[in-house]
Amino acid sequence: MFQVVSYFSAEYLVVFLPAVILLMAVLPQRARRAALLICNGALFWAFSSKLIVYLIFTTFSMHHIGLWISAIQHEEDAQLKTAEKSEKKELKKLWKKKQLHVLIFAVILHIGTLLVLKYSPFFLTNVNSLLGACGSSFRFRIPTFMIPMGISFYTMQSVSYMIDVYRRTIQADRNIFRLALYISFFPQIMEGPISRYSEIANQIWEMPRVKYENFIFGVQRITYGVLKKMVIADRLNMFLDNIYNGYLIHNGTVMAVGAVAYTIQLYMEFSGTMDLVIGCAQILGVRLPENFQRPFFSNSISEFWKRWHITLGTWFRDYIFYPVSMSKPMKKLTLKARKKLGNHFGPLLAGAIALFCVWFSNGLWHGAGWRYIFFGMYHFVLILLGNMITPYSIAFLKKVHINRNGKPYMAFRILRTTILVCIGEMFFRALSLKAGLLMFRKMVTKFSWKTFTDGTLLHLGMDGYDYIIIGVTLILVFIVSCMQEKKINIYENIAKRRVVVRYAIYYAVILFIIIFGAYGRGYVPVDPIYAKF
Repeated sequence: MFQVVSYFSAEYLVVFLPAVILLMAVLPQRARRAALLICNGALFWAFSSKLIVYLIFTTFSMHHIGLWISAIQHEEDAQLKTAEKSEKKELKKLWKKKQLHVLIFAVILHIGTLLVLKYSPFFLTNVNSLLGACGSSFRFRIPTFMIPMGISFYTMQSVSYMIDVYRRTIQADRNIFRLALYISFFPQIMEGPISRYSEIANQIWEMPRVKYENFIFGVQRITYGVLKKMVIADRLNMFLDNIYNGYLIHNGTVMAVGAVAYTIQLYMEFSGTMDLVIGCAQILGVRLPENFQRPFFSNSISEFWKRWHITLGTWFRDYIFYPVSMSKPMKKLTLKARKKLGNHFGPLLAGAIALFCVWFSNGLWHGAGWRYIFFGMYHFVLILLGNMITPYSIAFLKKVHINRNGKPYMAFRILRTTILVCIGEMFFRALSLKAGLLMFRKMVTKFSWKTFTDGTLLHLGMDGYDYIIIGVTLILVFIVSCMQEKKINIYENIAKRRVVVRYAIYYAVILFIIIFGAYGRGYVPVDPIYAKF
């Protein structure tokens, strides 16, 4: 039976993707649409088998609910045309309420399905613990569910579509096949990016023939993603398993190295996957939104999250932060808070409530566990503190004559942000919240510089050879990132070179992956990290 476990598997890169490209290159447009829809379904089946029923349910429900909301809007428009001016305000409220009821039903239906499948075991386990602490002998039975791959991603896409129809930022699509192509588009179905209907639906529907230019740029992007994943992320996998599984026996230095190494692995795996995903879509003539913009050049945690998993951040911003912060109760709260707390802290109160909702949701989105909730709250506190102290920080730096935009202070801010991110990722990767807290305590109380020279770090699943390969590859990625940060398009620059130079670069990168990639006996490739979220 044909089964795919990763975008980096031979089944996907050597069999499935070339077959899709060939079909899109030779078939006429209508046939390309049908073939793509079949391919989308086939890959989802290869990922999750019969759980494809959830994707089909999502497609039909979002289509029907979008048309339902649109029908109410048409009735509203028709009635407002003939209504008296004095009646229009009340009529708008009435019709808005009807649409809102449908939208609430839609959100409960889709988010509720996600919550039941993904979070009910976690919730009921904690309820049972609470009942035990209260002396009750009653216990809920903990259900077990099979969860389809990428459910969080396509659920968020479907919810964004229905909310955008409700807001009238897009028209409800009557063509269920176009919606099906949008929600099931195979490059992004497992790990995103979380695209909006307005961004990609028509691109996918048009589905032009495969062009040489798109093919070359797409293959470049895929190759760069494979480099990040196979040479760095996979090579770190055994090393990190040994550290995080053996956190009780290792000292604080090993914990600190594990925190940094996991942050590197997570970034290389996820950004590498995004390179591959965006490259696959580019070959087919579809431009997906970027999900990363060199996050480790960030000066603050807030900026970091504007550069990391961008489509998730903008989803939370548009569908949670703004609706909460701009709601009538929050506006009233801001007015009152301004009078009592002043113009700086007053508006921060409503913003803090909205920010809390975002980061609590963000933590839970990443997983059903207390360490994920802690991860969300950790970043909530850091961002809130940053917002609170920024004016005072600016004033202090001015007083002591430190140039806030000077290179030394900018370097300090980048280093500080990176350290804070690594600490957060350590809790994210830890086996439990309790384990994460113990690891952090060891970092602070049992850190020893001797660990870097006594050979400990050479007996955790990587030797000196591995460190050199990872170091060299990280330097390569850093150079590319610096060029991109300076708005230099590395892919176009390579494409403009002479044929000999261009293909020398291509073959050099491919040979580098073949020689130094972590695969074969002794290596266990890291599972798609974000696919389980």
